[in-house]
Amino acid sequence: MKRLRIKSVETMLEHAGHRPLPKRLGAFDLVMLGIGCTIGTGIFVLTGVGAAMAGPGLTLSFVVAGVACIFAALAYAELAAMVPVAGSAYTYSYAVLGEAVAWLVGWNLVLEYAVSGSAVASGWSGYATGILAQAGIHIPPAWTTATANGGIMDLPAVLIVAFVTGLLVVGTRESAWVNRVLVAVKLAVIALFLFLAFPKVDAANWDPFLPMGWFSRVSDGNNVGVFAAAAIIFFAYIGFDAVSTAAEETRNPNRDLPIGLVGSLAICTLVYIAVAAVATGAVPYTALANDKEPLAMVLRTLNHPAAAAVLALGALAGITTVLLVLMYGQTRIFFVMSRDRMLPPVFSALHPRFGTPHLVTIGTGAVVAFIAGILPLDELAALSNIGTLFAFFAVALGVMVLRRTQPHRPRPFRCPMVWLTGTLALLCCSALMWFLPAETWWRFLLWSLLGVVIYAFYGYRMSPLKQDA
Repeated sequence: MKRLRIKSVETMLEHAGHRPLPKRLGAFDLVMLGIGCTIGTGIFVLTGVGAAMAGPGLTLSFVVAGVACIFAALAYAELAAMVPVAGSAYTYSYAVLGEAVAWLVGWNLVLEYAVSGSAVASGWSGYATGILAQAGIHIPPAWTTATANGGIMDLPAVLIVAFVTGLLVVGTRESAWVNRVLVAVKLAVIALFLFLAFPKVDAANWDPFLPMGWFSRVSDGNNVGVFAAAAIIFFAYIGFDAVSTAAEETRNPNRDLPIGLVGSLAICTLVYIAVAAVATGAVPYTALANDKEPLAMVLRTLNHPAAAAVLALGALAGITTVLLVLMYGQTRIFFVMSRDRMLPPVFSALHPRFGTPHLVTIGTGAVVAFIAGILPLDELAALSNIGTLFAFFAVALGVMVLRRTQPHRPRPFRCPMVWLTGTLALLCCSALMWFLPAETWWRFLLWSLLGVVIYAFYGYRMSPLKQDA
């Protein structure tokens, strides 16, 4: 066990007490946090991408991805209640699978949070630019196009990242309040969409229900079908685990964390299924395919232009909450990795007034803004799925290992039927990773290799557990 450098739960809790984060969040805040990060880009953007890959079977794609997440969420809930320390899958892996695996998980969580945050900021820019254009305000294309695509920079994406960074520096309570308001707005516009589109559902639009089947590779080398779409729209679920990164800032983590994780994911999955079924039933899936604002397009097609404009504004609010929670999660993971001396001490410095890790928040915001404003994100964002699935795999494995190695440890929340649930989580995550494009795998392996090199030359040497190895 010493060779693996496993940090005990007691040690983690003790270290967390040395530099505690203010405890300001309750169960309702955590559910809102999970919904805030989960419902956003997946509904307002990826519905069109998924429809192009699976047709009306997109509804089943959301079910497949949601089931995989629910199994992982139950594993997360047990570990989060046992180890109420910030850091998400990184922290749990450190307590069960050892330092090297924990580092690799934490390194790949950058793909989930920072890269996804950049992609979400670019999506926000697209909606904002469209709304301003409808109001007669036209931003020069050079200032809404990434540098690598021929523009100067995607300025709206940079500005929204700067705004969210400022919120996170000011404090968790203020960010949670803004998140509550924005979550309410986007749930309201989704309800509006369902209210207006549901009466127009025509079962003929669902025939054939699986035009691309369950999975196949077409002549151009792309993957299509229900499973291929599930592997891509899994991006829609990315970030629900950000609830676990708020462990140290939760007033009653043993009770509230499981409620936040499972509750937010269950609500989001039901909303996704309802929206996908109604959207593909209200218009032919070919009209939805690859549309950049699919839900607004549906309402316009159904002769509700004013409602489409309102929905676009709600989408803007929804995407903002996703960006807020993704950046929040990334800063907390860096904070804990720094406290473990896997990263330099500057990453865990707290603001003397606000009590937030302000330096790492500002640094994360700068990186996310740079990627969003300068680089094309379509291929980079695909990496976020595989990084997240890898983290989910590690958590599911860790829950089963800890049941074997420490069976008598108190568990405020116990994952039901852990051996079945954990095994299904492993199988589901592995399957979704398998259905991802081959180039995503190569990028994932190269990124992981870079992480191994950094760990070997810094983290391994600086670790406080070195003398115990």
